[in-house]
Order: sequence, then structure tokens, then C-alpha cells
Amino acid sequence: MSLHFQNFINVTRLNKPIGFLLLFWPCTWGLSLAYYFNQNINVFLQHLILFFFGSVLMRSAGCIVNDIVDENIDKKVLRTKRRPIASGSLSKKLAWTYVLILCSLAFVVLIQFNLLTIYLGIFSMIFAFSYPFMKRFTYWPQLFLGFTFNWGIIMAWTSITNEISYFPILLYCGAIFWTLGYDTIYGLQDRSDDELIGVKSTSIKFRNNLNLFLGICYSISSFLIFLVIINLKIDYYFIFFLLFMFTLFYQIKIYNTKDPASCLKAFKINNISGLTVFLAIYFLTI
Repeated sequence: MSLHFQNFINVTRLNKPIGFLLLFWPCTWGLSLAYYFNQNINVFLQHLILFFFGSVLMRSAGCIVNDIVDENIDKKVLRTKRRPIASGSLSKKLAWTYVLILCSLAFVVLIQFNLLTIYLGIFSMIFAFSYPFMKRFTYWPQLFLGFTFNWGIIMAWTSITNEISYFPILLYCGAIFWTLGYDTIYGLQDRSDDELIGVKSTSIKFRNNLNLFLGICYSISSFLIFLVIINLKIDYYFIFFLLFMFTLFYQIKIYNTKDPASCLKAFKINNISGLTVFLAIYFLTI
């Protein structure tokens, strides 16, 4: 495998699919919610594929921008100092070329949708490219990531319905608290290094009440998502929502602030969490 290809894989994190899946699952929530009201299976499947590729492309571009912005920070953090840009194996000029190519491909995906969704997609760039700076100014970068990573719920809904409704907004709010919780757990891996270099996060802000904070985030998330599902219909597929809640609180049980590997393990469970909400809503459409 060539060095250039290996650098591309590493800088885009394509070898770590949990990232683009956590961007993709909220899109599936919005699509399945819209499909409940507008049952056109061909459109649903077509948009599902488009949002998958869009998630991969935009997450990859976002990772590169994040590494460019965080070059000097990454050099000081044990977990990230070997990343291609931080280590010097990938030039920032080539990295920006990758960003341009990936964003161009993502734009090709975006213009397959209606005009409202295109506008929303362009607006989301404000979130995507300002997020890497948040950790320098606020203890709430995880909240900002929640706004960014779950915008696909709104876009997925409008791509089918061509309108805004309170249902996807409620789902979006629930997803924000979900992200706030799981990214706080993810941030625990670097908490010691972050404190030394002055990087801010909810992992640091709530270090003395971490379980309480996570419990509140996941409870609010579960409640808001429950409100959406309960307004659709109740069926035995509701078991998927209960499984979603279990995966959230199981994370709180297994992570250990002194063991970064346990924090990563708890974080990765959110791939199952995202899938269960998708299944909970999708099967209600049948």
C-alpha cells in the first residue's frame, strides 16, 4: 500500500467507520420518519443511498479540516500525534486538495435533492467548518458537534417532504443530546492531555459529575425520541426504542475514566444505538 493512499485513509478516518455511521444514522432517522408520512419506497431507498455517500464524503472532509486546524494540538496529544498532518507525513496543501475533491463530490450528491434541502446542506457548512475551533473557546464543543452531526435529520426529512415540521425538529433535538452524551465519553480518552494544553470539553467541565451529566443527556434524548415515536404508533417494534435506551445507559456502566480503551468501547456502542432508532421508526411504517 502506497504512503499517499495510507495517508488518505488515515486522514479521512475511512478505516474507522464509526464516525461516518454516526453521521449517517440520524439521516436514516429523518428518512424513515418522512417515509412514515410519504410512503414511496423507491424514493426512500434512493435517498438512503445518497445520504450514505454524502455522510462518508462530508465526514471525511470534516476530519481533514479538523486535522489541519488542530495540527499543533494533535502533536501534543498521545492518541493523535501520529496523524498524517501532525506527524508531517501529509502536507497541508495536499490535504486541502483532498478537502476540495471530497466537498465537490458531496455537492454532486447534494444537488440530487430539492432546492430546500440544497439550501439546508449549504447552510450546514457553517457548522461543519467552524466546529474544529469550538474547543478553543467553549467547554461545549460536544454540543456544537450535536448541532452539526444531526443536521441530516432535517435534510433527510425535507428531501422527501420539501417542508419543515415539528416532528423532525423534535427528533433533531433528541439526537443533539445523544451526541452530547456520546462525544463526552469519547473526549475522556484525551482528557488529561487536553487539560494540560488548555483544550476545553464537557469531559473536563463535568469531570466531578460525569455520570449525572451523561444520565441527564441520555434521559432527555430518550424522552424526546420517545415523544416522536409515541405520536406515530405503538407496535411490538417499540422494543427497538427500549434497546436504544439500554445501549445508552449501558455505556455509563462500562466506561472508566482511567481506562481510555473502555471509553472507546462505550463510544462505539452508539453505532448500535443509532441503528436501533432507525429500526424503531422504519418498522412502524410497515
